[in-house]
Amino acid sequence: MRPEILNPLFAEVEALKGVGPGITKALARLDLKRAIDLVYHLPTGTIDRVRAPHASQALLGRIVVLDVTPVEVRAGSGKAPLRIFARDGDDNTLTLTFFNNPAWAKRQLPLHQKRTVIGKLDAYGQEWQIVHPEVIDLVMASEVALREPVYGLTEGISNKRMRELALAALERVPQLAEWIEPSLLGRERWPAWRAGLAEAHSDPNSTLPRKRLAYDEIFANQLALMLLRQVARRKRGVPLQGDGRLSGKLQLPYRLTNAQQRVIGEIRGDMAQDKPMLRLLQGDVGSGKTLVALLAMLEAVEAGAQAAMLAPTEILARQHQATLQRQCEAIGVRIAILTGREKGRTRESVLMGLADGSIDILIGTHAIFQQHVAYKKLGLIVIDEQHRFGVSQRLLLSEKAEHPPHLLAMTATPIPRTLTLTHYGEMDVSRIDEMPPGRTPVETLVISDQKLGDVIDGLGRHLAAGGQAYWVCPLVEESEAIDAAAAEDRARLLRCRFGEDRVGLVHGRMKGADKDDVMASFANGDLGVLVATTVIEVGVDVPNSSLIIVEGAERFGLAQLHQLRGRVGRGAAASRCILLRGQQLSETGRARLALMRETNDGFRIAEEDLRLRGPGEILGTRQSGEQAFKVASQEDVAELAPVAQGDARLLLDRDGGLASERGQAARLCLYLFERDAAVGLLRSG
Repeated sequence: MRPEILNPLFAEVEALKGVGPGITKALARLDLKRAIDLVYHLPTGTIDRVRAPHASQALLGRIVVLDVTPVEVRAGSGKAPLRIFARDGDDNTLTLTFFNNPAWAKRQLPLHQKRTVIGKLDAYGQEWQIVHPEVIDLVMASEVALREPVYGLTEGISNKRMRELALAALERVPQLAEWIEPSLLGRERWPAWRAGLAEAHSDPNSTLPRKRLAYDEIFANQLALMLLRQVARRKRGVPLQGDGRLSGKLQLPYRLTNAQQRVIGEIRGDMAQDKPMLRLLQGDVGSGKTLVALLAMLEAVEAGAQAAMLAPTEILARQHQATLQRQCEAIGVRIAILTGREKGRTRESVLMGLADGSIDILIGTHAIFQQHVAYKKLGLIVIDEQHRFGVSQRLLLSEKAEHPPHLLAMTATPIPRTLTLTHYGEMDVSRIDEMPPGRTPVETLVISDQKLGDVIDGLGRHLAAGGQAYWVCPLVEESEAIDAAAAEDRARLLRCRFGEDRVGLVHGRMKGADKDDVMASFANGDLGVLVATTVIEVGVDVPNSSLIIVEGAERFGLAQLHQLRGRVGRGAAASRCILLRGQQLSETGRARLALMRETNDGFRIAEEDLRLRGPGEILGTRQSGEQAFKVASQEDVAELAPVAQGDARLLLDRDGGLASERGQAARLCLYLFERDAAVGLLRSG
């Protein structure tokens, strides 16, 4: 339960004075639903105004505060604007122009009555002009702030109203004890937390308060991860050490690379301990992670335990089942699958097999940790595409074991070191940095979208030769509806060219079962082209597909492009990735596409993607539900994460139960940044 002192901060925005349904709905569009969200909705800059006695050439382009007297009104005909001519303190004439709401403008600026106007002074021919000035009474003019913080806004909320709401939320901020190591606080000259929040809102250009607030959330992140690791390490697991009777019979598709052998050694070493393994396995697309996972699961089965493999999509789960079934048939290992599609007797049979131990390895989606799923002896959990799942889902699956199970999390998204620290700091990390023999290199071409017709002609020749292809539609904006519409438009065009039965379509707004059916048809070879949004970024393995076309490629992040490119090059045929680019290329977009042409090294691409885009896009925080940092930028994370990790470790070394005065403050910090699960682990541990 959250401490009472924080309750006012976590109140819904409706609790703030003057906030009704309209404002609440508008704030929700910015994901501002509670007072604390407004507190951390920091200004992005300032508006600087100039108080002047009269207009002048030197003030052109500046936002001015002027006292004026309206002398003439000219109402425009048709769509022409209303123009009010006014004189300033030096008897200069300037035009106040209004393109809408002329009745309001006339009421606010009555002839021959002095008013104060605020707006950008521009030259319009030989005239000086202010378009849609703010109008205030002379009595209120002295209260106009010459420097005003600017907030991120949405339709229905003005900057002034957002400022008022932020200040109202700040009044709810309590005085809390300090959770940062005092020597660090003094060395960095950071303000106290409450003072830092107030200063960040009043002076957006001040760097120290923002840096301190960024550190707070990075510190909470590191402390939560360390508590998770501390509790996990304190629990006694069951050592699992195989004898090689199953893995020794396995017919491997190729000789293991040195990197795979090294990683398998690390995993086996962990599993042989009575402390549960917590290991993250990073490996580029096609590096052989699934084979490593299979060998780890066979290690568990040889030791008399069961293994479960969690995949983010049904189609990926079924692909894993088909691959592992093929490899394990000859060695007598029973593999089953459980997804939302398994019903009736099929589902009951799987549940019985898990409960009596006759199923050795279970593969599935989130269905494998639902309430009625019980294992006889779950010893190892493998999570594929780890970034698609949150910590809470990991814990749910772990609760299915009588003793804390060993955990191997895998990702094909290469993660830079700083992000590994902030997202997986509780885990040991292994990397497969070597590709297996026989992996077909993918040729990457960047082509202007003005040659769209030529690309479609080339696709036709590819299909005529018996090939299959992906066509990935551009990211239009942060809207699944609009992205889906773009995919539907492209699918219509390609169906007109190649036939209705040759072109499939998948996008995020389709039902899961419908999406899986289309993907399965493509995998079976019934479709020649799969038009898709980025739902195919992971989890589709069709060796016959050797061409992928990514439209609007400059709108994608590097890591995302790399993942998409990884959908091809899985068979014997030479593979191509065509990146269709628009005409308006930024320097960043140009550099991104050039790097894609230049390298297939996912780790190099990930580091560059972090620099260009930031952590959220790389790790897919929207999909995983993990909380993104509110204040900390990627530069802050790179700079402060190692410091925060050291600070958190020092605190736990001195006070593992967080019982001291600073420890209690650190608990509040965890609650503040909604790391409640970590506090719960501390309590239960």
